[in-house]
Amino acid sequence: MVRLRLINYFCNQIVILFKEKMLQNKSLDNIHESIDTTSKQKGWRKIFSFIGPAYLVSVGYMDPGNWATDIAGGSKYGFTLIWVLLASNLMAVLLQSLSARLGIVRGRDLAQANREAYPQSVNFILWLLAEIAIAATDLAEVLGMAIGIQLLFGLPLFIGVSITVLDTFFLLYLQRLGIRKIEAFIIILIGIIGVSFLINIFLANPSIHDILKGFIPSLPDADQLYRNEGIVGKLPKETALYLAIGMIGATVMPHNLYLHSALIQTRKISRTTKGIRHAIKMSIVDSTIALNLAFFINAAILILAATVFYKTGRTDVGEIRQAHSLLSPLLGTKIASTLFAVALIASGQSSTITGTLSGQIVMEGYLQIRINPLMRRLITRLAAIVPAIIFIALSGEEKIDSLLIFSQVILSIQLAFAIIPLIHFVSDKNKMQEFAISAKTKLLSWLFAVILILLNFKMIYGEIQSYWIDSQNITIKACIILSIILFILLLLYVILFPLISKKNISASIEMHPSINNNEELSIPVYQKIAIALDFSDNDFKLISNAIGQAGINKEFILIHVVETATSKLHGKETDDYETKKDQERLNMLVAKIKSKGYEAKGILGFKETVKEITRIVLEEKADLLIIGAHGHKGLKDFIYGSSINKVRHALDIPVFIVKK
Repeated sequence: MVRLRLINYFCNQIVILFKEKMLQNKSLDNIHESIDTTSKQKGWRKIFSFIGPAYLVSVGYMDPGNWATDIAGGSKYGFTLIWVLLASNLMAVLLQSLSARLGIVRGRDLAQANREAYPQSVNFILWLLAEIAIAATDLAEVLGMAIGIQLLFGLPLFIGVSITVLDTFFLLYLQRLGIRKIEAFIIILIGIIGVSFLINIFLANPSIHDILKGFIPSLPDADQLYRNEGIVGKLPKETALYLAIGMIGATVMPHNLYLHSALIQTRKISRTTKGIRHAIKMSIVDSTIALNLAFFINAAILILAATVFYKTGRTDVGEIRQAHSLLSPLLGTKIASTLFAVALIASGQSSTITGTLSGQIVMEGYLQIRINPLMRRLITRLAAIVPAIIFIALSGEEKIDSLLIFSQVILSIQLAFAIIPLIHFVSDKNKMQEFAISAKTKLLSWLFAVILILLNFKMIYGEIQSYWIDSQNITIKACIILSIILFILLLLYVILFPLISKKNISASIEMHPSINNNEELSIPVYQKIAIALDFSDNDFKLISNAIGQAGINKEFILIHVVETATSKLHGKETDDYETKKDQERLNMLVAKIKSKGYEAKGILGFKETVKEITRIVLEEKADLLIIGAHGHKGLKDFIYGSSINKVRHALDIPVFIVKK
């Protein structure tokens, strides 16, 4: 009978471990399918169950990295570049809908799909590029928030950068509350940004006629550019074409494509043909609404700059801090600059949350490596903060905009390696079956991809060309040439490999270890079972569970750690009242177990709980430890302490946890 109980217990543990392994292959498994869209809800409730993922994605399209180009475009060329924002928004809607389609149909995020499609060495490079891009994204958000804090409170920029690390803990708190709370918080921040700019636009009172004219495609200085510079020549940074490239190139960020393909899987859908088609349709609706909100906010920044700066002759405004300082004097009210700074902080905060989620998706998807969320967040944030602080210390706050530009160039390098595989995957009829995109959608997707990639290459080329002319360092120039060659080779490989590979290769990084059918289950027999007691009302529950794991002729070691102030000072020499009572209680419990026909002894520990439990278990050579869990979470864990994790990491034997 006892042997049957042991077999049943270990079979249950194997099932639990197998389920955990299955979950580990789901994108963002802690919130995977946490929102049920298959319930019998109707009307708006049914629609709202789908709405949310695209709003988290949309914040990347209105992050601080986009503000400078919007401000520069509006101040120098008025309303004439609004059509550029609209065009980039249309591209974004299509690409994000493809990303959502991949997650809905295949149940894979973009990183997981890459892992299964490309060889391991290529995947490692793609992962590294994605991580660098996410760090660059976080750098832009950190700088944006720091500038906002500086503008609002007058703090030095390096202090503002340091303060941004605190949002790490806030994000972890939000993640524990669930995806719906994160979505709600992001929507609130988007609302703050939108309201701030709406008030400023109301104060600026722009011309509706001029705004509508801005939707007509035109480049104000195109003729002059063609005559003086040549379209294929170096683009001066003050031209409308250069600013248009900046607006479009900085719009679609690579981490958003990873993010959307994962976030869409937080919705539990019906896996029928009708259910999948409905989910795809709703994801397109969600993307269209959310990204149009992002378009309106970007357009609002440009319209504000056009009305306040362009129409007053201040066509030289191209920096965020410069725009902030001029808003209030030109509009005649201090609230204008305050709202601008508040919106900037909200933009940076919302964007940094989604950047962290993207980092988790990329690491787990490419490498199947999961680390503590706090550690993951701190690594990402420090990768942004440390370079920012060093740059500010060496170059000063005046040149911070060049660091923002550098972060956008890094994002541009990664963009092709996100868009191209995505289009390949959603076009694959073998994997997507009837849900593969149509020929027209495929053609339009490749057209948008080529436009975005070429524009980003143009931006990169301009930056390299500027550096090439100014620098005389041969070694650095040789490194640049080598990097360009490697970049082109990798890009060609990513483009051509899915086309020339006629058969599906096995996953480059195993999703599960292989199973040996000939391997037999090895059932352990425990001779010495240690029980960690805290002398609460649940002690008998722990002892009962311990006896349930044992057969006849087994030995139990009862452990209790005395935690009085005197015991921490004197250790084993302690002879106070509580220690005597603890020894009496321990003796009583030992006698109780012996009365059932088992061997037992009790041992008191002193000072530090974790160290004493570990020491006694090792000295007694126990082969199983039974310990109770209080079920504390969050703040209670911090106040009361959490011993279980520390104990189980310190021991090599199985630890049986009983919730009290």
